[in-house]
This record gives sequence, C-alpha cells and structure tokens, in this order.
Amino acid sequence: MTDIAPETLVDGRYRVLTRIGSGGMADVFVAEDQQLGRKVALKLLHRRFAEDQEFVERFRREASAAAGLQHQNVVGVYDRGRWDDTYYIAMEYLPGRSLKQVIRADAPLDPLRAIDLTIQILKAARCGHRRGIIHRDLKPHNVIVDAEDRAKVTDFGIARAGASDMTETGSIMGTAQYLSPEQAQGRSVSAQSDLYAVGVILYEMLTGHVPFEAETAVSIALKHVSEPPAPPSSRNPHVPPELESIVLWALEKDAARRPADADQFIDALQEVRDHLTGGDGGQRTASFAPPPPLPPVVDDQRTGTLPPVGYDADDGLAAWPPDEAPPRRRRRWPWLVALLVLALAGAGVGAYLLLKPKDRTVPDVVGQDVANASNALRDQGFRVTVKRVSSPKPQDQVLSEAPSAGTKAKKGSTVAMTVSGGPGQGSVPPVAGLTQRSAERRISKAGFQPVVVPRPSTQYAKGNAIATSPTEGNRIDRGKTVRLFVSTGPAMVSVPDVTSLTVDAAVTQLRGAGFVDRQVQQESTTAQPGTVIAESPKAGTSLPKGSTVTLTVAKAARPTVPNLVGKTQDEATNALLALGLVPQVASKTVTDQTQDGQVLSQSPPPGTKRSKGGRVRLVIGRVSAIPPPPTTTTP
Repeated sequence: MTDIAPETLVDGRYRVLTRIGSGGMADVFVAEDQQLGRKVALKLLHRRFAEDQEFVERFRREASAAAGLQHQNVVGVYDRGRWDDTYYIAMEYLPGRSLKQVIRADAPLDPLRAIDLTIQILKAARCGHRRGIIHRDLKPHNVIVDAEDRAKVTDFGIARAGASDMTETGSIMGTAQYLSPEQAQGRSVSAQSDLYAVGVILYEMLTGHVPFEAETAVSIALKHVSEPPAPPSSRNPHVPPELESIVLWALEKDAARRPADADQFIDALQEVRDHLTGGDGGQRTASFAPPPPLPPVVDDQRTGTLPPVGYDADDGLAAWPPDEAPPRRRRRWPWLVALLVLALAGAGVGAYLLLKPKDRTVPDVVGQDVANASNALRDQGFRVTVKRVSSPKPQDQVLSEAPSAGTKAKKGSTVAMTVSGGPGQGSVPPVAGLTQRSAERRISKAGFQPVVVPRPSTQYAKGNAIATSPTEGNRIDRGKTVRLFVSTGPAMVSVPDVTSLTVDAAVTQLRGAGFVDRQVQQESTTAQPGTVIAESPKAGTSLPKGSTVTLTVAKAARPTVPNLVGKTQDEATNALLALGLVPQVASKTVTDQTQDGQVLSQSPPPGTKRSKGGRVRLVIGRVSAIPPPPTTTTP
C-alpha cells in the first residue's frame, strides 16, 4: 500500500485529498489538479512493483490504452508520470457508487433498469473492442454509477491492446466470479470474454447473486468451465423469459456461441426493452418487392395508329407519297423491354431463392432442462421465448414447444417453450413429538416427500419425530424431499477408563463422552490424593448417553492418635508432629517425682482417627517447688 499523507503534492501538480481505494497493483486517491482546478482520481503504482519492469510496463500500457478511449461510458485518462520512485495516472474523478454497491443496496434490479445499465457497459466495451482493447476484468466493482444511473467503466489496467508483446495471455487476471471459461482455463481471451463478464453482471443485477459461488476462487473457476448456470428466473421469477434467454446466451461456455459482438448484444437487449415498454420490438425479417409489371406493348396494326403521312417512325423522313402506305417495319423496342423485364424478374426470383431464410427442423426439446433446450434451439438458428407454468414436473423442465418437434420452420423464427415453474411452494409443517407415522402423514399432506433419518435423542422417546430438514416454517417447492429425523432413543456410549487420572481430567473425558459424573471420596494410603481409584459402572460398559458414572477419588488417610500416656512431653510432642497432628499442652501439679514431665492424660484417646492438622490435648505432670504446708495434729 502506498502511504501518502493528505495535502501531499504529487509531481508538483496534484494535491492529495484522501484515499478512495486500493487494488492489487495500485492505490487510488482523490486529488486536486492545481493547474486546472479540478478533482482527479490519482492512481499510484505500489512502490514494491516500481522496480519490476513488467509491472511498470503494464501500468504504463494502462494509461496509453485508456487514454485512447474517448467515450461517454468510459472513465477518461488525463495524465501520467513518475513521482517519488513510483508511477501515477491522473483520471476523471466520478462521484457516485460502484455498480457493486448499487447491486448490494437495490438488487434485484428492475429489468428495464438492468437493461439500461448493461447497454451502457456494452457501449464502453464496444469502444475498447473497436480499438483492439479487451478489458478482461469487467465486473460491477469497475463500473461507476451516478445519481442519474449514468454508468462509466474504469480500470483498463489489465486490458491487452492488440497484439502486444506482453505475455499475459492466459493468465487469470480478473475476479473469479466474472471470469469467462476461457480465462479460467488459461486460454487466450477475445471480445466474447468481455461479453461473458457482462452476462454475469446482468445476471447479478437481475437476481442479486452471481451465477457461480464457492469457497475458493479455484472452485468458482471450475464451475465457470463445467457447470451450466441456473436460469435467472429460478432465483427471481420476475425475470422476463426473453431477457433470461439473452443472459444464458451471453453465458455460453463456447465463446463462438455467444453474441458475435457488443452490437449484437445491445440490439438483442434493445429489442427486449422495446417489447417490455410496448415499443416496436417485433422480429424484423428481410422482404423482397415483387417484380414490376410488364409495360404495355402497342400493336400499331391492331389499333390502327400509324405514324402520320410523310413521317417515318425510324428515320423521321418523308419517304412515301400520302396515298401509298410505306412497307411496315417490325418495331423492336417493345420486345427489348419485355426481355429486360423478364431478366430482372428472374434475377429477383433468384436472389429471393438464394437469400430467403432456409427452413429448419425444430428439434425435440420436451423434457430437457430449459438451459439445454435453449442452447439446442439456438444452435439450429431459432429464437427462443419461455413461458413458465405451475406443474408437478421438475422446475425448469420443458413441457411443450411450439412449433412442435419435427416441424419445418424458417431460420430466425421463434420457438415458444412452455417450462415448468415447479409445483409451487409450501411450508414445512411442525412434527416434533409426533409418532413417525403421524409425522410422515403430515409431511406428505403438505406436498412433500418424507425421508426418515434415524437419530439418537435423549429428549424424545424412541420412534417419535425430532425435527425436519428444512426446518419447520421454511417455504420450499412442493414435491421436494423433506428429511424426517426420528428418535432411536438415547445413544449408547461406552464408558471410558478414567482410573489413575486426576479427577479434573477424568471429569473432562466423561463429559466429553456424554456422561454425567458423580464423585465420592475414599481414603487411600497408596494412591495420590485427588486421583480416581475406581469408577462405576466399569470401563467398557455401554450406557445410554447422559447416564451417570460414579468416580471414587482418593484422599489422604487420617492418622490414628497413638497412646502417649506415660511418655515424656518431648516424646509425645515429636510423635504427634510426625503424624501431622498438632500437640496442645496443659500442666497439672503432682507430688510424685516420677510423674514430673510425663503425660498424665490425652484427648482424644488412643486409637482415634484424626485429620492431619488436628489438635491432640496432652496433660503433663509438674512437681511443685513449694513444700506443702505442715500437717496439724488435733489433740
């Protein structure tokens, strides 16, 4: 991306205002021409390409090619040059939206509006084709539409002018959704490649969708090569049949079977437009005037109208006396005129026989898909009209044709096809909770074909309907298949072996398999606390999904309080600390010197289980240092 700050002055002339777009080769800015005081679109080649002579030459060629295209539907090129180690082109700036934005906001477009925009695009393409320039990247993104629906085509940056020695022939340069089959196959392009792209644009304007969509550009390209496009009316039933026929004509896989040039494409669209608006859009055929009538031949003897006396019809001289008729000469000019007229008449008849449309046999297309049928009829030189009617037959299947198959008809005449629009649409009914039989009956009554698909379920009892696909409420063509999911009961799942795992890992594995866990604690002197030492049911047991598995989790064993009575305070304290217990010492005065410093009693008593950290009370004997008072004897 070319980083240029606003107010930057390019080549001492163009003051940059803002960026308006970025492409694979260049960035585009709105700039103000300081010399002429007008806004321009300034395209600057990415600097990383500026040292690549092939890219530079292609960029330079764009300016040269586009500068020669002076047309009301082509964006004008004003200037080109080099600046700051890169190259630029100054072009006409057009406020407005791209046709892609128009389609996103307004599609499907009214057929008349779509026709008008398409004719303008074709006129721009025709301007280039007449100068040997093929655009090769016609798409809605490269068409600017103003507020009055005037369209201009831009970006001839990948056009190939004439027999240029640039070796881009066969490279897939355009956007995949608008590529012609020959571009997708890496073959050379022609004017028909642009007409194919225009057909895709018209399709998208009429339906809001491109003919072919996929996850990757390669998949889209393969569809352009091998798959027939769905008729536009299958996505928008309001597309007129005659307009649909033109769209499919432009989208022929074989370039030779598309319109011969932009003019033929424009004429066909204009004829449909005239028909839709009530103008003179009827088919025009060549006509021949009958030969002129033979002039009358004057018979002088029969009518008695002889030249006056003394006047010779041939010489204009008096040669015989008035009372003697001159010898009568045969007059040649009437015969010459008659022969000439007959020759002209014969020539006219011969020309008529040579030029009159030849009769063709109407092929049998009943039962075929409308796209294939249209192609077969056009191959024989017929025009095609399509009328759609409701029918239980599959959508787009030809039901009848007029004239009928086998009939002789003139080349260029029209064959009218009646095509199935399908049986109409219905709403998928709700079936959840019904028995399988009731659900199938309800789907059939709605006009669809139920297909049962078994599926485990913990919510619905075995044999009851779960749901449908498409889901309830969706409107689809009657006669279509509706999948009915029927419960087989809860799914059976094998209990995984989670013993020796930490309790967290065991719980994660069980829940991932669809089980519910329950935990119980158990003391263990051998297992690491917090690990699973047992599970119930055992590993490998098959249970319904959602069943409970009980985990026995190890916890540290509680120490047993030892017998500490008679031990010294140090011995008792050390013994308790070794077991993880906390000694709590109290003193008691004793007189027996042997009990001094010994444990007299303990609480809790020996053999009691105590948690680690629990307290054990020790009573320690202490001999008092103060002698006891003397004993008083009573007399």
